[in-house]
Amino acid sequence: MTNCHFRAPEPTLQVIEPPKGAELLAPSVNARVAAQWLEAFLHDELVVRRNVPRAVLGLSGGVDSAVTAYLCARALGAENVYAIRMPYRLSSAASLSDAQLVVDAIGVQERTIDISAAVDGYLQSETGADARRRGNVMARMRMLILFDQSAKLNALPIGTGNKTERLLGYFTWHADDSPPLNPLGDLFKSQVWDLARYLGVPRALVDKAPSADLEADQTDEGDLGITYARADAMLSQILLGYNDAQLRERGFSCEEIALVRGRVDATHWKRHLPTTAMLSNTAINEFYLRPVDF
Repeated sequence: MTNCHFRAPEPTLQVIEPPKGAELLAPSVNARVAAQWLEAFLHDELVVRRNVPRAVLGLSGGVDSAVTAYLCARALGAENVYAIRMPYRLSSAASLSDAQLVVDAIGVQERTIDISAAVDGYLQSETGADARRRGNVMARMRMLILFDQSAKLNALPIGTGNKTERLLGYFTWHADDSPPLNPLGDLFKSQVWDLARYLGVPRALVDKAPSADLEADQTDEGDLGITYARADAMLSQILLGYNDAQLRERGFSCEEIALVRGRVDATHWKRHLPTTAMLSNTAINEFYLRPVDF
């Protein structure tokens, strides 16, 4: 057995190719059952528990937001779903047209709000802002708009992040993870694709390379350095408790294991609420003997 020495990987745009003969399958899902459960989840959380009849979400032109829009329309009725497209001046034109395919297919309410002026209004005085900072400002501006629109429309913001992104920390903290409901948060990216095909999401969205569309020619898998299929296959086994040696036996390379483990370990803080300094035995969300949040 080859010994692997692991450390957090350096950022890379090179996608790691799996070794020959190591085509491990990403986790699948029973799409029909998942769709029924998520529709019931959305209806119960919005209408029954919160008495909020409408949902608002950002429609990016990607498969995750498209699946979320389809589920919300099935749970609440298309007339009660508001899909907001929020392009930046450098956004791909295809993102807008792909989002329109979803609007046309299911008949949800839609609006386009250009965020360029708001983002540039801040960044014009930040001359040293790199692509990462600019992308974070864009993501947080979009969430600010969604929450304001939710107040205007008496609607609840719905998240669109999937399990793979959450585990790898591939999202902007206090932006993509901010909405109070997230129907896709326990589905790996591969499972979201399964659900998209079942729901009838337009093939143009299902087949295109996933991208956050925060800069030109950006792709998720290029940023991550590994394909979603390989990451999902490994993450599903990591969550079952397999150690690094067992992952190596199952066909994952040392480089793949180091990359995925490094991302999961380095982004643990992004999957939790802000840490509160405890000064009493009644700290909200912190005191382990008090499950009730006052």
